Amino acid sequence: MSEVQSDIADIRPSRPSLLEVRNVSKSFGQTPVLRGFSLHVGNGEFLTLLGESGSGKTTLLRLIAGFEASDSGEIWMNGARLDGLPPYRRRVNTVFQQYALFPHLTVFENVAYGLRACGVRKAEVPQRVRQALEMVKMHDFATAKPANISGGQQQRIALARALVNRPGILLLDEPLSALDANLRREMQAELKSLQREVGITFLFVTHDQDEAMALSDRIALMRAGCLEQIASPREIYRQPASAYVARFIGQTNLLSCVLRNGVAEGGAFSWSQAGTGRALFSLRPECIAQADSAADPSGKTVRFKARVVRQSFQGATELLQVDCGNGQRLLVRMPSGGACAGECEFQFAIADMVRLREEGPS
Repeated sequence: MSEVQSDIADIRPSRPSLLEVRNVSKSFGQTPVLRGFSLHVGNGEFLTLLGESGSGKTTLLRLIAGFEASDSGEIWMNGARLDGLPPYRRRVNTVFQQYALFPHLTVFENVAYGLRACGVRKAEVPQRVRQALEMVKMHDFATAKPANISGGQQQRIALARALVNRPGILLLDEPLSALDANLRREMQAELKSLQREVGITFLFVTHDQDEAMALSDRIALMRAGCLEQIASPREIYRQPASAYVARFIGQTNLLSCVLRNGVAEGGAFSWSQAGTGRALFSLRPECIAQADSAADPSGKTVRFKARVVRQSFQGATELLQVDCGNGQRLLVRMPSGGACAGECEFQFAIADMVRLREEGPS
């Protein structure tokens, strides 16, 4: 594991750890999927595993659930070793992308199935099922069959079936990806609210950055089987650790500069900056604004002229592409109606430049 990966892995949640993944590796044949991966998940936390296809998100979930075995490393939960236990002995439940409800059973019977399979006393089952259905606001549909309820309602039943066994942690593998856009947004809000109400730790997998930003207490961004950065949505957006994070989370401008004699020089720009050698900075489009009429004597802002070459209306904002000369182009996000045309003068605060590490995971 690289020094960068080791430093990231030491970042703990603010609340006590419930789940600890310790230096886990997993390969399929000659292809490594997880490489010395470590993670701490807090008790009651909503943690999202975010990353592109092949980053190892679902494999990690399957290792925690017990559906796969790791090649090396350990998984602990509540201070006890988890990875040596069979799936049915782990206080872990999974909600999959395909809800896999039994079509011939009613909603009530679908939720009760897991309790009966675990040998829960017959007299206890009805009350536990009713409580689970009330949690997801589906108690009025107890006698319905899955074919007669909507996709969003089926998703709630899948959640109830997972919650009824009172797991210590709930694993969710892209459970909203099959829903249409409007229903997906609605279910995101309901899922977040439900997690707060029941207080169970959620470990959520998605490749959708907007979904991760909307739902999570923290986001663990994965890349090629390693942890690229883990932080709150606000921090990972405002303080990306690497060029990969800055590009994956939202849109950004990457500025490659040379530092010498206390000045950073990068294309059309120069500003006061300590250090020497080459450096890479991230500047979010919304941090660039049309320049004020008066110059800033404090030296805390950078002003530049650029020509607007493209303009895209996006509702409350407009996204501009501007040409600064010598082939250097930037994205600028402005409020709708405030956009300009032709050559304009822009400015940004030096404080909004975030220095990045350029190396990827090793």
